Amino acid sequence: MRQNTVKFMTIDALLIALVCASTMVIQIPIPLGYMHLGNTCILLAGVMFGPIPGLLAGGIGSALADLLTGYTQWVLPTLLIKGIMGFAIGYLANRTGTAMKMSSVRTFMGSLAGIVIMIVGYFIGGSVLYGSIYTGALQIPGLTLEGVLGMAIFYVLGFALEKAKVPVILKERVL
Repeated sequence: MRQNTVKFMTIDALLIALVCASTMVIQIPIPLGYMHLGNTCILLAGVMFGPIPGLLAGGIGSALADLLTGYTQWVLPTLLIKGIMGFAIGYLANRTGTAMKMSSVRTFMGSLAGIVIMIVGYFIGGSVLYGSIYTGALQIPGLTLEGVLGMAIFYVLGFALEKAKVPVILKERVL
């Protein structure tokens, strides 16, 4: 349970900033948007801290990145899509928000579900924003590549953090 409000507000704010910055640092254009590393951080936030930090970091961090990089038409869809993505990852992989297990089936299923939510969400969002299912579908290959790369980097970083006992240290000293 999230008892210490100031501590968890600080963690949430740091995760939001991490997602925003990682989304903005490297942007590779794809139809209707861009590829980035923000999904990796959303995956890490959900798995390491649980569904609420995943929701906040994914939704607010990604929406801020869209706002700050000129994709203002995507701010509201991104807030919803990435928020749901972060929540789903955290809920499926780590409901309690206190233990990270990179090799668990729950972590894989949570990260996979999050990526599928992102792809389907942006397909629907693009179809609505641009008035064409075809136009929405144009971004599916790029989003799929972004999702696969994001998951691969997530696993590399996640296993490295687990090996360095970062989740254990966070649990003992922060959470």
